[in-house]
Amino acid sequence: MSGALTSIGVSSREDLSGIDVALIETDGDEFVASGPSLHIPFRRELKILLRRAISAAREGREGAADIGKAGGEITSAYIGAVENFLEREKIARKDVDIIGLAGHRLLHRPPSDGAVGLSWRIGDGKTVSEETRMDVVSDFCAADIAAGGCGAPLAPVFHRALIASMADRPVCAVGVLTLEAAAARITYIPENATAGDLLAYDAGPGLLLLDDWTGLRKDDDPSRLGAVDEEALSMLLLNPYFRRPPPKSLDGYAFKLDMLLKAEPADARATIAGLIAGAIARSESFLGEPPGGYIVCGEGRTRDGVMAMLGDRLEAEIATAEDAGWRGDFLAAESFAFLAVRSLKKLPLTYLKTTRAPAPVRGGVYHRAPV
Repeated sequence: MSGALTSIGVSSREDLSGIDVALIETDGDEFVASGPSLHIPFRRELKILLRRAISAAREGREGAADIGKAGGEITSAYIGAVENFLEREKIARKDVDIIGLAGHRLLHRPPSDGAVGLSWRIGDGKTVSEETRMDVVSDFCAADIAAGGCGAPLAPVFHRALIASMADRPVCAVGVLTLEAAAARITYIPENATAGDLLAYDAGPGLLLLDDWTGLRKDDDPSRLGAVDEEALSMLLLNPYFRRPPPKSLDGYAFKLDMLLKAEPADARATIAGLIAGAIARSESFLGEPPGGYIVCGEGRTRDGVMAMLGDRLEAEIATAEDAGWRGDFLAAESFAFLAVRSLKKLPLTYLKTTRAPAPVRGGVYHRAPV
């Protein structure tokens, strides 16, 4: 396609399982074609470093050494992942126009009470560019935060392009629901939407609550869901976050589950899954009309209990990324490859209705490869 560029996206997973590398061809607008991809698991030592860095950042304690070491190690891991990918796929550097580097998120705090938001990611784009001898775009959310936006979500423009690239394009409004650790994120895509028509927001908590609970409460089958405590669920859904109109972004640690401490483990897990699904269902009241269907992305699409709960509490048809013909395991990496091309073309990454930035915001920091 005329105007299409070749881009590699590099992203590390929130669950600390590893790094994803994915190549796409895209015009940065309405065309996306997937190429090869690669997942590289984290070494145990890197997982430990990242956990320490995340804890230090979230707790606000002295942790400069932990964070600095983790930043250096994750940068080296990104470089190794790119080199591994190029060698395995026999791709010449000259045939790649840009790398989109996500960085690994330590902390995300949306703006509140007049305070500027914060999104802290580690992974040095300049070093990756120097070592790989390839152009890199990184730091995608900094400009949005500086403009007063939430800094997330960044993927809505990519979701719109995926919908536009489908052979059988939906003829109704579509919701792309991304269920990751930090939050359940929705991109609402009206029929024939322009980028400025998109609405995006964090509907509620993601898998972090469920996984943290499972880690604290050991039992024979942590995947089993019991009975939802509807009274407790009703109380949890009274959180003022759910009444706040979108666009909005969520700190994944904003919810407390003290009321479930005495519940049976399986019932507590079912109630948490009900909270995730119930928050999504409640958020539909902010839409002009409910979507004709949801495409579920992220790790949540692989959780049978969570998907069943979504089916119980949402009236719309539910499909997975794979049902839509997308590469579910590599959408995050692909999205940053797409955003890198958009950044090169000086197209906005975020809009008023996606991050609450007052005007469309370009983003990304460009690092030119050494000659």
